[in-house]
Amino acid sequence: MPPVRFDNAFLRELPGDPEVGPRVRQVEGALWSRVAPTPVTEPKLLAHSAEMAARLGFSDADLADPAFAQVFGGNALLPGMDPYAANYGGHQFGHWAGQLGDGRAITLGEAINDAGERWELQLKGAGLTPYSRTADGRAVLRSSIREFLCSEAMHHLGVPTTRALSLVGTGEGVVRDMFYDGHPELEPGAIVCRVAPSFIRFGNFELPASRGDFDLLRRLADFCIRRDFPELRGQGEALYADWFAQVCERTAVLMAHWMRVGFVHGVMNTDNMSILGLTIDYGPYGWVDDYDPDWTPNTTDAQRRRYRFGQQPQVAYWNLGRLAGALSPLFGSTEPLQEGLRRYVVAWNSAERDTTARKLGLLEARDDDLVLMQDLRDLLKQAEVDMTLFFRGLADVDPVAPSLLPLVDAFYNAERQAQAAPALEAWLQRYGARVLGEGAQPDARRDSMNEANPRYVLRNYLAQQAIDRATHGDMDGVQELLDVMRTPYTDQSGKEVFAGKRPDWARSRAGCSMLSCSS
Repeated sequence: MPPVRFDNAFLRELPGDPEVGPRVRQVEGALWSRVAPTPVTEPKLLAHSAEMAARLGFSDADLADPAFAQVFGGNALLPGMDPYAANYGGHQFGHWAGQLGDGRAITLGEAINDAGERWELQLKGAGLTPYSRTADGRAVLRSSIREFLCSEAMHHLGVPTTRALSLVGTGEGVVRDMFYDGHPELEPGAIVCRVAPSFIRFGNFELPASRGDFDLLRRLADFCIRRDFPELRGQGEALYADWFAQVCERTAVLMAHWMRVGFVHGVMNTDNMSILGLTIDYGPYGWVDDYDPDWTPNTTDAQRRRYRFGQQPQVAYWNLGRLAGALSPLFGSTEPLQEGLRRYVVAWNSAERDTTARKLGLLEARDDDLVLMQDLRDLLKQAEVDMTLFFRGLADVDPVAPSLLPLVDAFYNAERQAQAAPALEAWLQRYGARVLGEGAQPDARRDSMNEANPRYVLRNYLAQQAIDRATHGDMDGVQELLDVMRTPYTDQSGKEVFAGKRPDWARSRAGCSMLSCSS
């Protein structure tokens, strides 16, 4: 194993819990608690991200060394690692939940690579912490595979995200009631090492604010700006205002990316919102198959659909409002915070306009193009059309003589297709006229659209197929999906099976459409 340099600034510069160990407790006046990962019986490296491993300085020989699985399975530490769990709160499904914290995630340390980049290494499923409450601190193989694959797939899609270094099997079983129906089962356990410049969340600020610990709140804000936003200058309220505005803008850009590729997070609680504007905490997420802005992949959210696809930008704004409330003690008035929220709206509108132009292959998006896009979305829902396949196929539509022929594979229901065909053909006529009016070169337009509209996304049924194989000891499905998702915008010969629409058998099968939070 190579020497890894650690600079554990979060521990060094911020107050911690004087008690060490996993005893469940309320932790006040502290932002972290030291706790060691719980060793596992038989750690085995099941998969890894070659790109992330190289970025952290791990060679193929290092990955093959049993010591790697020992470290990233929670059985050993590298010199400089100092494990802890973070203390934070959050609003869950719109309600304040109080102290939450890392219930099964344990940060090993902040690694500094040869390029000077800071990467926090965090094990998910590594055992009990003071914030585990009534849970066991572990994670099962199926949810760990989903987090591992999606972290890397989102990165290659160009979506801001936490990353994944490794997936380690524990050799131990974990009991989970996947359907919450009173029938728990023993499932294989696993641990993901997820990686990010910072895992600070909105909820890290909400908890001290809720307790009236404004000194701790200020210390955290100062630290976060100093470590994670070093480009910001100034001091006092002006600095805090610039910082909050940047958090708002980054969050708006993130939402635009989610909407562009059809990703639904599923659990947009404030403790699952990254201060850096990264996608964080991959649980019951999903990709839109047939376009439906009211769809949620989370069975827990099935009734209220708070976190449905089409509402994600509004939820992000609401969450930023909760963050603004937590940060308000740092300000003499609310105007700087209100300005930050206005910056979110401006950034979102700008990003949505840019997304419209890119997905439709236009040089710019005018106001009437936003109407054109909304009209299309309405038709896609009415006709039960696959979002990914339609927009990818749209690049092949001839604007001189537009027809539905390049788009036929995107329809799920022949009857609804027939009913909607006249309206869709009329829309294509409007679209074709708009494209011709710009005079863009056909090849340039097609290339531009294919850079915004992926050929491959990590559909739930594809992930579930890989999980089914892995559960029986075959990790080839995970590796194949990882390889395909490395180049999601490029047509890959022989990989057509990964670019098809959701098969009928997957419409309602567990894990292939909606999922529970059980992991």
